[in-house]
Amino acid sequence: MKNHLVTPMCFVFCMMMLAATRGLSQNDPALLDPKLRDLFHEALSGELAKDHVIQITRHHRIQGSRGYRNAAQYVLGQLRAHGFGEKEAFVESFVSDGKYSYQTWQSPSGWDVTSAELRMAEPAEELIVSYPEIAMSLMTYSNSGEARAELVWVGKGTRDEDYVGKQVVGKFVLATGYGGDVHRLAVLKYGARAVICYLDDERAQQYPDMLQYTGMWPKSEELLRVTWGFNLTNRQGTKLRKLLEEGKKVVMQGKVKGTGLEPYFMDVVVARIRGVDLPEEEVVFSAHLDHPKESANDNASGSAAILDIARTMKDLIDRGRIPRPKRTIRFLWVPEWYGTMAYIDAHQELIGPGLNGKVLANINMDMVGEHPEIVHSKLVITRTPLSLPSILNDAVASMTKMVDGLNVRTPRGSLSQFNYRITPYSGGSDHMMFIDRKIPGVMFSHDPDYTHHTSEDTPDKVDPVELERCEIIATSTLWYLANLEPAQGIDLAQYASAQGMGRLGMAYRRSVRMIQEADRGVALPALVESQTVLDYAAKQEIDALNSILTFNNASTVKRTVDVMKGQLQSQFENYTNLLRVAATDKGVSPGAAVSLPEAPDRRVPIRLTRGPLALDLPEAKLSPQTAGWYKTPDFPLSEEMRFELVNFIDGKRTVSEIRSALSAEFGFTSTKTVSRYLDDLVRVGVVRWK
Repeated sequence: MKNHLVTPMCFVFCMMMLAATRGLSQNDPALLDPKLRDLFHEALSGELAKDHVIQITRHHRIQGSRGYRNAAQYVLGQLRAHGFGEKEAFVESFVSDGKYSYQTWQSPSGWDVTSAELRMAEPAEELIVSYPEIAMSLMTYSNSGEARAELVWVGKGTRDEDYVGKQVVGKFVLATGYGGDVHRLAVLKYGARAVICYLDDERAQQYPDMLQYTGMWPKSEELLRVTWGFNLTNRQGTKLRKLLEEGKKVVMQGKVKGTGLEPYFMDVVVARIRGVDLPEEEVVFSAHLDHPKESANDNASGSAAILDIARTMKDLIDRGRIPRPKRTIRFLWVPEWYGTMAYIDAHQELIGPGLNGKVLANINMDMVGEHPEIVHSKLVITRTPLSLPSILNDAVASMTKMVDGLNVRTPRGSLSQFNYRITPYSGGSDHMMFIDRKIPGVMFSHDPDYTHHTSEDTPDKVDPVELERCEIIATSTLWYLANLEPAQGIDLAQYASAQGMGRLGMAYRRSVRMIQEADRGVALPALVESQTVLDYAAKQEIDALNSILTFNNASTVKRTVDVMKGQLQSQFENYTNLLRVAATDKGVSPGAAVSLPEAPDRRVPIRLTRGPLALDLPEAKLSPQTAGWYKTPDFPLSEEMRFELVNFIDGKRTVSEIRSALSAEFGFTSTKTVSRYLDDLVRVGVVRWK
């Protein structure tokens, strides 16, 4: 990217573009034809979606369980009822035995339990919890068994020091940590019989009768040693703890009946609406169907939403109200992460344009129905990460603003105004799997949500209005992109360019602040880092514009994209010169050698796996001494940063170049940190050096 001198005309141009962008952001017309908008508003139904939520939440939908299979059959039955034939909707099953792995993701064990109960036998006889009365009371992936034993308090129960001086062999332990982590130490390491955990955080103080969802999630080598455990409310757990603190002997009796852990399957429900012009190209809706009963927002809501979207599209096409799409539209109901990884591993055609594939976009619906007047949350739509710029982001943003202008109301819905945020990339759901395969993916979710992974996540907290809003946004976005006409491509390029100029201006503001706030002695390194931020911001906007051509590459669209890219390039060059002016004001001469204080690492890593790395890698396969770094404050890489670091491995970037990309996206990251992390990935066999 060339640098030019800053001229008054350049400065005026930049200011005009920023002013124009601000004005456009307030009054820009929607990308979607208003008639199609109104048709989707009429046909999509948050009320029907909520009915699906209620039906789905009746199933205890643990990954690899018979309860999950029952929920999958409900979804398939609804697709059949709405006209999807055997070739248009079906289930694909994948081995789930706790041993077989899909890339780096070990499948969960199958699981089947018929009943369970926990009683206090001493100092008084009392039934504490039972399953399936309260499904979440039994830790998922508990084995069958029965025991009567004394109860021992171990605090959080997730650290070795929690067991110092405690005699837990053959006993029940009471703890506040996550069930699987407590079981791994208390039972598998220290010989306890079973675990009892209760919720003890800020939510528990306000909702003392709330249960937390926890599970064993055993590793392959642990399967034969897993026992069982129960989740209690804060009120119940505090009562038992108080008895122990009073010096009383507390004896518990528990039993779990059924098969327990077993080899079984993960089912993925698939539906397709085949395209007519470019059927080999696709856009994908996804939602994870799993989680315990009730688990309404997470994620019966997303599963119900895409089920209603599938119904609506099929019905509108069959009645001739909309044509068949140009590209194929695929719907996936998956067991979160593990099932998505299994499905993508089996379907190697599921790759995006960045890998010369033909899957062009994904919208992942995860927790899309929160009732704003009860849960007090907002819709959060995450953009694609820096490693995968895409026009999908601007298309979703436009459709979201369009829905903000609609008066979406339903008989049983809320009366709240629409509250949403479009945020930088964050992970935590199945869009990660698509992004790894270079398929641009965004996630719809809600935050904050005090009910998350608790017994409070019930259908009464699901809002038909919020469901319908999310359905309209998602449907409008992927239908629009799947059928993009040349005139729409030109309009989209103009819209994205205007928005991109505003974002590039904000990146410049961030960059110049880095120089202005640096001490004089470090102004030169600050200039390097600020230029890196600006470089990647410009690249992101230009690459996003280019991605329009994957949806329509007509010559008129190409010309418009080229013009808009030229405007962004000019703006970038002017900002680059302004950065150097800011650096000069800090005492950095224009001809000074530009380098970082760290030595460059020119090694080039190469990936050996497909799909994002399992969340416990690399530390799970390192020696305890080496893995210790990951549990200290010295390890600065968040889950999002680790995900992106792997995404930046393309067989061409050096370690230092990967560091620069991470720094541009998340803030300064040291070469030493990136090098050490990559060395560990090499040690565990998922990366090699070129």
